[in-house]
Amino acid sequence: MRKSGPPKGVIAYLVLELLEEKPRYGYEILKEIRDISGGHWEPSYGSVYPILYKFEEKGWAERIEREDEPDRKYFELTDDGHEELADRRESGAEKARDFADVILGFFHVYAAFSTDERFEIPEMEGEWRFNEEFSAWIVEQVVRHHEHYFDADFERIEETPPEFYERHGIDEEE
Repeated sequence: MRKSGPPKGVIAYLVLELLEEKPRYGYEILKEIRDISGGHWEPSYGSVYPILYKFEEKGWAERIEREDEPDRKYFELTDDGHEELADRRESGAEKARDFADVILGFFHVYAAFSTDERFEIPEMEGEWRFNEEFSAWIVEQVVRHHEHYFDADFERIEETPPEFYERHGIDEEE
């Protein structure tokens, strides 16, 4: 499990999305984010509660009392919070490349550790390894997740990166 978490600002965005769905308390938000990330991101109380308090301070969320759970601190989105979420959704559309760069960058480094003679990382019993078998397993998991989330069989894309970028109108230099 990757404890370091997602790129900056993603947790705050997810908190806004989850609060839009319904009022929530901090631990519930932590569990939802862990579930959304497939268990790879597990934010701490020390990251989520300051976000909730910041949202409260900015007027994007407000604390509500619930008679059935008086000891829990529930938060719900305000009208200003809905506006902030709309703004973040729009700016979030620009982050797809950042996410792809992180995913591809990590995989390239993983593969380099596996194949580049400059790196001499020993294989340890009971640990992940930098080798072809573990690399294939990672790729297999990505394919399985793709098929699960998009409810479609994975089909190889034969285009080179420049051809793919051109077809989608993406500036390769950005």
